[in-house]
Amino acid sequence: MSLFKNFLFACALFSVSQYSLAEEYKIGVFDPIRILDKSPQAADSKSMLEKEFAPRDKKLVAEQKRIRDLEEKLNKDGAIMSEQERTKLERDIINAKRDLKRSHDEFREDLNFRRNEEMTKIQKKIAEVIQKFAKDNNFDLILDTGIVFASDKVNITNLIIEKLNKENGGS
Repeated sequence: MSLFKNFLFACALFSVSQYSLAEEYKIGVFDPIRILDKSPQAADSKSMLEKEFAPRDKKLVAEQKRIRDLEEKLNKDGAIMSEQERTKLERDIINAKRDLKRSHDEFREDLNFRRNEEMTKIQKKIAEVIQKFAKDNNFDLILDTGIVFASDKVNITNLIIEKLNKENGGS
């Protein structure tokens, strides 16, 4: 029985020493999704991408409208057109749809590529801000994912968003 008690005492002592060691570390957590959502850099990037891709988007929309107009013409006037005119219009519609699909696919690929480029820049900036924040505030460990719960005492998300705002020239 004495051996069992010694074992329990050793386990309890180990648990207490582990707990007291954990208290000596400064740990923080942050929500990366919220930081991306609230960072001014992400908003600036989104605005820039919209501006960059707006002309191509307008062209695609105009082409879609042109195809719809051709289809309406075919539906409305197809019965009174000659066979040759109707066949040519049908081919024009098919070719226009094919070109539109190709242009739309290229647009989507280009947009995704640029979005990924911008996201990489933002993620690097966020990592730099977090690392500087951690060093300046003597953190031992900062976690970003896989957290089920974090109290406000260790959650640094708002502090990181504030730093990102300051770095972007905000308040």
